[in-house]
Amino acid sequence: MPVIATTVGLLVLSNVFMTFAWYAHLKNLNDKPWWIAALASWGIALFEYLLQVPANRIGYTELSLAQLKIVQEVVTLTVFVPFAVLYMRQPIKLDYLWAALCMLGAVYFIFRSPT
Repeated sequence: MPVIATTVGLLVLSNVFMTFAWYAHLKNLNDKPWWIAALASWGIALFEYLLQVPANRIGYTELSLAQLKIVQEVVTLTVFVPFAVLYMRQPIKLDYLWAALCMLGAVYFIFRSPT
């Protein structure tokens, strides 16, 4: 499997875990003390790191650090928007489209020259 595909796949999975670690407690544990939410989030984040670290190590074999970071940010937005809309029941906003267009610009600029 190509390095970029492996990297993106692992980053998508890691971002699903991290998005839940960062935000799901706002919906599911809002009546619990913050430290319970923090412990639950840390437990979820462990799985995120078990995917994110290999993703970055694999990606760094062919991508520059800046390219790896921009890929991460695009993946983060790609995971966050469906999470916000479908899981957290937040209204979809046109601002998500504008943010995505800005990210596409970042991808263009960071990948336009060789590593």
